[in-house]
Amino acid sequence: MAGHSKWANIKRQKAVVDAKRGKTFTQVSRAIIVAARTGVPDPALNFQLRTAIDKAKAAGIPNENIERAIAKGAGTFFGDNTSLEEIRYEGYGPSGVAILIEALTDNRNRTAADLRAAFSKNGGNLGETGCVSWMFSQKGVCVVQNVVDEEQLLEASLEADAESYETSDEIAEVFTEVANLENLSQTLKAKGFSVTDVELRWIPSNSVEVTEPDQARSLLKLIDTLEGLDDVQNVTANFDMNEQLMTASIT
Repeated sequence: MAGHSKWANIKRQKAVVDAKRGKTFTQVSRAIIVAARTGVPDPALNFQLRTAIDKAKAAGIPNENIERAIAKGAGTFFGDNTSLEEIRYEGYGPSGVAILIEALTDNRNRTAADLRAAFSKNGGNLGETGCVSWMFSQKGVCVVQNVVDEEQLLEASLEADAESYETSDEIAEVFTEVANLENLSQTLKAKGFSVTDVELRWIPSNSVEVTEPDQARSLLKLIDTLEGLDDVQNVTANFDMNEQLMTASIT
């Protein structure tokens, strides 16, 4: 999981840039719509919706926008006939890196065409359903800030039936089964930990080491291009890369 968490740290830095170009607003609003549609439109009774709302508030999305997104998901927003569906796409990037893309779209033909173009222009190819998903398993993740006592974090994580955790610079990522994510989040908060993000994440069972600078730049450009598409909610890849090469390739 180390390489994946390293990439997660980079993605948190990139989120600042995404927010500036409005990408975060679109992503989070759509996440609220889907959460309200697939469960009850009451955040007190819908953990997925509550988590999406927390992310929306953290991103500075106005309350009226949040309420509108909930109404759209619940089907009570007058005049909105948009029907979003969740689709997972799969493909390969430079160096044979496996890539999973989670999308929310009202036009799957447009989304597939945009993804295919992004792959072909950046040294990759969009694959068939199932070509790489077998390499990943979905886990629940709690991101905890300002961890000063790792022993206390370990005790709380074990109490909440977490599977593993990683720490770096007083930031920890605690992993658990998807069905246990709400319990883990509530337990960590009750123990006084600062849980700043709660999410579902695809974790690769193996990783591809990327060491060649040109391949690294192409791969990161591909991922950035994919994440820049309006219909894309999340991109996950199974590469590992040292931090110096990653930083040099992003700039």
